[in-house]
Amino acid sequence: MSAKAVLLLLMRDLESNGPTTGGGWKNYGRLLGMQGDKRHCHFLKGKPTYVCCWEVMNKQIKIIEVYYVGTHENAPY
Repeated sequence: MSAKAVLLLLMRDLESNGPTTGGGWKNYGRLLGMQGDKRHCHFLKGKPTYVCCWEVMNKQIKIIEVYYVGTHENAPY
């Protein structure tokens, strides 16, 4: 499956379940030591590994902002 296809699955998961996702994404977690409620997960393993990073803007109404999608090596954490 392509990175784009898996990313679309992750986006649907985030839309349905909010910032915590429905589960099952590798290395999902909060990014500690950063300002705000920032989270990430690996959505495609391999060489390269692809990650998605997002910030929770409003947890009650499930508003998030995706601020990075790309390779693990260039991730902003």
